[in-house]
Amino acid sequence: MAFTLTGFADEIAHDLGEQIELLNKLDIKHVEFRSAWGTKVLDLDDEELKKAKKMLDENGIKLSSVGSDIGKIKITDPFEDHLKRAVHSVEVAKFFGAPYIRMFSFFMPEGEDPDSYRDEVLSRTREMVKLAEAGGVTMLHENEKDIYGDIPRRVIDLITSIDSPNYRAIFDPANYVQCHVKPFDEAFEQVRPYTDYIHCKDAKADTMKLGVEEVVPCGEGDGQVCEVVAALNEDGYNGFFSIEPHLGQFDAFGGLCGPELWTKAYEALTGIFKEQGIEWN
Repeated sequence: MAFTLTGFADEIAHDLGEQIELLNKLDIKHVEFRSAWGTKVLDLDDEELKKAKKMLDENGIKLSSVGSDIGKIKITDPFEDHLKRAVHSVEVAKFFGAPYIRMFSFFMPEGEDPDSYRDEVLSRTREMVKLAEAGGVTMLHENEKDIYGDIPRRVIDLITSIDSPNYRAIFDPANYVQCHVKPFDEAFEQVRPYTDYIHCKDAKADTMKLGVEEVVPCGEGDGQVCEVVAALNEDGYNGFFSIEPHLGQFDAFGGLCGPELWTKAYEALTGIFKEQGIEWN
């Protein structure tokens, strides 16, 4: 039994070649493909997609997931064009042979009760999951701050209500911290039955930076990452750990941190693995 490392390599650099260079150096054979050459994965044209696939194939790097932005619009925004984007996300996943597509459950209007938008969230999510079912891929819901599924109760509501093997959860400790949820104490046990994928970043509670709690390397914050890793190891988790440093300057693609800080995030996570005697791929 071993964990498999992957990550958001676009936080290394915008250039795909530079992303691949560090992945090779760290012997990481998967990527959560979010963007390349300063363009989101779902906005790459056919030639760019072919070029990216060729470069990744030549370096023996596979996609763990398409790091898409589907579901990352306001619940009050029109949905028709966004559903077309979801159709494309399945096409891209199939093109790369990716088993998963990262997705979200829509931003809520500020100051309003997310539960009042439940029916619309479920309706839209069902439409996207149907596409995944038809395409033979799995949509992974990320627990992002300010969307419907930001806290454990609503994550569970989404996954159980949609009730599809093609719709599962990502566990992101830092995002739970930013929603004032203790990731291991208050979330892990509840959402674990629905979780197939881990995002690896940590955050310090009550240290506001850019309007959210400050993101730090795994083990340096209040994300209870060590406890989460130990519990996953104990229950036989055999999936991906996706490094998402968020230690650099934020833009539309994430947090560009460069090779040095990305390596720091890698070393923090693998340091936890080493301490617990865990092997990884």
